[in-house]
Amino acid sequence: MKLIELQDICKTYHLGEIDVPVLKGVSFTVSQGEFVALMGTSGSGKTTLMNILGCLDRPTSGRYRLEGQDTTELSPDERAKLRNRKLGFVFQTFNLLPRTNALENVIMPLSYNGVNLTDQEARRQGEELLQRVGLGARLDHEPSQLSGGQQQRVAIARSLVNHPSVLFADEPTGNLDSKTSAEMLELFKKLNDEGVTIILVTHDEEVARSAKRIVRIHDGVLVSDEPSSSVQTPEEASLKEEGKPTRRPFWALPRLRWMLRTSLHGLRRNIMRAALTTLGIIIGVAAVIAMMEIGRGSASAIQRTIASMGANNLMIFPGTAASGGVSFGAGSVMTLTPRDAEAILKEAPAVRATAPVVRARTQVIYGNRNWVPIFIYGTIPEYLDVREWPLASGDMFTEQDVRNASKVCILGQRLVNELFQGESPLGKEVRINNVAFKVIGVLSPKGANMMGIDQDDIVLAPWTSIKYRVAGSAMANVNQSAQTATTSSTADKVNTLNQIYPNTKLNLYPEQSAIQQADTPLPVRFTNVDQIVAAAKSTRQIPAAIEQITQILRERHRIKAGAPEDFSIRDMTEMTKALASTATMMTKLLLVVALISLVVGGVGIMNIMLVSVTERTREIGLRMAVGAWARDILQQFLAESVLLCFCGGIAGILVGRGISLLITALLGWPTEMSLDAILAAFAVSVGVGIIFGYYPAWKASKLDPINALRYE
Repeated sequence: MKLIELQDICKTYHLGEIDVPVLKGVSFTVSQGEFVALMGTSGSGKTTLMNILGCLDRPTSGRYRLEGQDTTELSPDERAKLRNRKLGFVFQTFNLLPRTNALENVIMPLSYNGVNLTDQEARRQGEELLQRVGLGARLDHEPSQLSGGQQQRVAIARSLVNHPSVLFADEPTGNLDSKTSAEMLELFKKLNDEGVTIILVTHDEEVARSAKRIVRIHDGVLVSDEPSSSVQTPEEASLKEEGKPTRRPFWALPRLRWMLRTSLHGLRRNIMRAALTTLGIIIGVAAVIAMMEIGRGSASAIQRTIASMGANNLMIFPGTAASGGVSFGAGSVMTLTPRDAEAILKEAPAVRATAPVVRARTQVIYGNRNWVPIFIYGTIPEYLDVREWPLASGDMFTEQDVRNASKVCILGQRLVNELFQGESPLGKEVRINNVAFKVIGVLSPKGANMMGIDQDDIVLAPWTSIKYRVAGSAMANVNQSAQTATTSSTADKVNTLNQIYPNTKLNLYPEQSAIQQADTPLPVRFTNVDQIVAAAKSTRQIPAAIEQITQILRERHRIKAGAPEDFSIRDMTEMTKALASTATMMTKLLLVVALISLVVGGVGIMNIMLVSVTERTREIGLRMAVGAWARDILQQFLAESVLLCFCGGIAGILVGRGISLLITALLGWPTEMSLDAILAAFAVSVGVGIIFGYYPAWKASKLDPINALRYE
């Protein structure tokens, strides 16, 4: 059976404008089970011929058939597959992977044969081969720990791991002493006796005589093809072939597992360089996470500040009355009630809290000091929840105080400073429109609002107390400040409950005195408030809250479809958007700055991988020689790059979180953990590995195996 058939093989190298012919029409055949010595002096073309026979190189012209298959037209990947499954190589310089033990060197070709073997099966197969060549006790030794003969035995075991049809040996005894050379030749004879076809390239006559056939080449021409004295007859070869044991099936490891294993091994060869390379990624990822958490914490702090200033608040005002083309202004009709506030809280999912408000504008007096605060609000205890306004001291009035119209109040910091001047106001009484109110609490300082108005210049009391005891009017059609200003005297007035409705002069009965009016109040049928303050659950839910409040109030006020509303709703959307966009812009700016670090780290990855490709050119050639496809080399170097970034990403996440916690602990800056930032930084780091590692990996995959093996 013809295993190898060469027909007029020519090979010419083009060196610039000069053509250098190396092989000139070589033709011969090799049968299954032969042991052929390919002899010639240096420069005769024997190594070039062996490279063509081993599918490492292409002929310029001619045909080369291996087991009947024409190899001259095969693609690089198809030739790599052929080398892996049918050909074995024993190189003159051994070409063992440095810092890799003997067993790993032997089973390395199994990474590329595309079938399934478990780790245990692969290692067992490698151990059997090493024991067969006499290295069963040297499995874990690296090439630097082995002698030349032992390294050659490892190379032979590696060439046999895929059970090749042909074994090529290029000057296998050139670097060995005579004793070791004799041992190698005996090993080749034994392998040939077991049915392995061997083509041995040598220039030594004594070595050539170990073969059963000698093919001589001189200046690229086949000059003789003669049997050795030890050649067997065709009948003996036929009998040996018939008695050849059946080759047992073998399976390879999954590609991904081998690829990761090979990549990890490649990185482990130079741990310090790998660690320094990942440092750029660690810094980049840590910077992204730390910056994002600082930015997010700052944004949250800004949002809380905005919310405390009332940015999440909705102010609901009663409608506006008009007559003869003249508008009487907001609040000139009575349309809002405390029950409206209760209904909004109960029926609007986007609303977190509500509070009715009755306003007043008058003096607050304590002893011989007085002050006219900007805000005198009658409300309910939930007002503090709406405004997210904690107390600095004391307690808030209760719902029972609201029902009983109790004369208790809460003061803002401005009034405490102006009226009490360093004294504690708790338990003391102030007069509001000549009505004594006991101070039971002090609000925490809040500062100016978004309009620049001092929010601490405020008095809070039960809305019933302000409405019925202080205002004495529904405030349905008058401005409270104006009303107070036009009142000539308030000292002789008695608080009354019969001023809820507009004054109407009817002369049917004598007019009651103030004392009679206080003793016989009219029944209250409609209790209005000046406004309702509502807090949305979040800034994003403000539009939904406005829509829900509008629908609820239209239904409660029985407003027909298409009819105008008898109320208005105001919010701080524009101001909130402006501040929120500022916080977002700052966070994005921090992110961009941090991403620059990742890009710099990626450039470092590319640089190191290019250096690695240059340093490992011979290794790449060796892997291609034993059957690695271009995609295998591409995936291996790409996997190394991604693994570097993967490890750097994990370390960067830990460092970034540590920096964030350290900043919070030492500087007190607000930070907030961002899972999105962690995932994004990790994904970007892996992406950097893919992007910046692709070019070096692609460059490695495009190397020619012959040129790579010859690289120094």
